[in-house]
Amino acid sequence: MYNQQYLNDLISRSLREDIGTGDITTLATIDKATIINGRFIAKQCGIVCGLEVARAVFRYVDADIQLVEHFCDGDQVKVGDIIAEVKGRAIPVLTGERLALNFMQRMSGIATRTHGMVQNVAGYKTEILDTRKTTPGLRLLEKYAVKIGGGRNHRMNLADGILIKDNHIRSAGSITKAIQMAKKVAPHTLKVEVEVEDMGGVNEALSAGADIIMLDNMDAPTMKQAVDIIAGRALTEASGNMDQKDLAEVAATGVDFISVGALTHSVKSMDISLKFDPLATQSL
Repeated sequence: MYNQQYLNDLISRSLREDIGTGDITTLATIDKATIINGRFIAKQCGIVCGLEVARAVFRYVDADIQLVEHFCDGDQVKVGDIIAEVKGRAIPVLTGERLALNFMQRMSGIATRTHGMVQNVAGYKTEILDTRKTTPGLRLLEKYAVKIGGGRNHRMNLADGILIKDNHIRSAGSITKAIQMAKKVAPHTLKVEVEVEDMGGVNEALSAGADIIMLDNMDAPTMKQAVDIIAGRALTEASGNMDQKDLAEVAATGVDFISVGALTHSVKSMDISLKFDPLATQSL
């Protein structure tokens, strides 16, 4: 999902931001010959994600650092589980520690929350989607974490699909006109999705030939009515503060997808710590 060049560029920028002119605490207190063993420990239950990113961080600061994984992305861990162990020169390990943890904690938090939402709709055909409400610069990592948690990705960027929303409709003049204009320029392989807020919008979008109809901020009975009217002539997506709703109730309406911006824009990072083993500390 993300390539090595993207990851290297992201790590380089992030380390410059974090290190500044130098890690003065580490350089002042640690002998450059000191070797450490460290353990990434889960401090809460969740779904692990971001191990390869953490490995890339340590590889970037020192190619000789070893990361031994005891779990893989997508595995469930419980409190106290040792997710991975790291061994190498203490100075570069400490320099990369916070960045590696930041990535792992956020990605694991996203994967964990996604997994919970996917479980909430288990037994229904409905799939959980993310949105473009991602942290600038981290979209590929965050959307990867959604997939690790069992969700699916919506558009990766604005070039990835046509999604006509309220401001597009206001600018075009109507739902019908916006869809007609979109279909004139869209290749036959590209679906046209339109956001609607009421049953009038549902009927207009359906008549205009929308491929996907986003049911925005509707209550469950209205969504059920919309799904029944659409009757499979377009895919349906429920959207709008879905993290605050009963997802099983939404899924029971028969919608094909539920998109949840909160998967990435307001997720709580998973609590993971890196602890050094003093008994394993040695010098070259």
